[in-house]
Amino acid sequence: MSIHFENIVQREKELLCSTYGRYPLAISRAEGCRLYDLDGDEYVDLLAGIAVCSLGHSRADLADVMSEQARKMVHVSNLFYQNEQLDLAEKLLATCEADRVFFCNSGAEANEGAIKLARRYTSKVKKKDAFEIVTLERSFHGRTLCTLTATGQSGLIKDGYDPLPPGFTTVPFDDVDALRSVVSDKTCAIMVEMVQGEGGVRPLSMEYVDAVMELRREFDLLVIVDEVQTGLCRTGKFWAHQHYGIKPDIFTSAKALANGLPMGAVMVGKEAAQGFEPGSHATTFGGGAVVSAVAAKVVDIMQDENIAERAEEMGKFIKSQAAELVRKHPEKVAGVRGLGLLLGIELTFEGKEVWKQLLEKRFVCNLTQGRILRLVPPLVIEKQDILDFLACLDGILQKAEI
Repeated sequence: MSIHFENIVQREKELLCSTYGRYPLAISRAEGCRLYDLDGDEYVDLLAGIAVCSLGHSRADLADVMSEQARKMVHVSNLFYQNEQLDLAEKLLATCEADRVFFCNSGAEANEGAIKLARRYTSKVKKKDAFEIVTLERSFHGRTLCTLTATGQSGLIKDGYDPLPPGFTTVPFDDVDALRSVVSDKTCAIMVEMVQGEGGVRPLSMEYVDAVMELRREFDLLVIVDEVQTGLCRTGKFWAHQHYGIKPDIFTSAKALANGLPMGAVMVGKEAAQGFEPGSHATTFGGGAVVSAVAAKVVDIMQDENIAERAEEMGKFIKSQAAELVRKHPEKVAGVRGLGLLLGIELTFEGKEVWKQLLEKRFVCNLTQGRILRLVPPLVIEKQDILDFLACLDGILQKAEI
């Protein structure tokens, strides 16, 4: 451990609230698909800031847009009309079947906005006494009190925050019977991730999604899709719900939207959009000129460079190559799953030591649910980086004791 690293760790202890279990790594700069620590050592980034920097780090074209817009206008608040927001909205809406957008600052805020919109639309427009929202076990929707309650996880994440807001029911993942057993006339929405990220990289089955849409029709409720991690080409489609051929009433976005700048969005159809009116919901910073301009450029790049198709191709490549790990180490690797470049390599044993050795070999990935190596690299990652990572993992698994 270098003196530089020891110093930054000590500074943090003295200055910041302790909320994150940090990786034993301090980053000084990032470029493309590479991270560099305080000593200049290079790491292959298979995390992308947790699925945020999908177009890679420190892109000159995005920096140019950021700089140009910052010299023109940064912030004037949402009391004013702004072309930057409208330009971005037009581009986003052209990628999907939504009709309206609400801009905010993060995934949690987007999901909070979706929850508020679903309840208010049901109450004020539909005139129904229904406010319950059904979510799935191991889901992750954010850390505000409402999105935390919606999150289908227990333990430290919820410890000490009681009483949590009422009106949320969590059911087992991908269990149609369990879902049907809780939906009633009091249900205003079902909220799902098409692929759970924090929950272990678990895609929903088509059967389950069909059941969700059937319940939507039967009970006249709303379907909310959390696309905070899965959206913007991550899964091989521009939006993950497009794999399933559905049109959600509301879906959310954030993470990759402005490639590292804090931004979120609620995408909604015309009908459900009636739930909002001036004064019913708002944000000071949401959709500011700089983040909107950068996000518009992100959408352009993703379309011009066929990023969704690239993510799909690379995902298939990783799965095909990782299948060799399953063949060579059946007692250590349970399988590989996911869509596009949201993938999980599931180990049969506690994976912290494997993750730690990968980091020591200068490959940065994430460990979720204790034994799943989550890969969410920049969508511009090269095949050689993937081959190098898998070769390194193979070597570690050969020596791993279980």
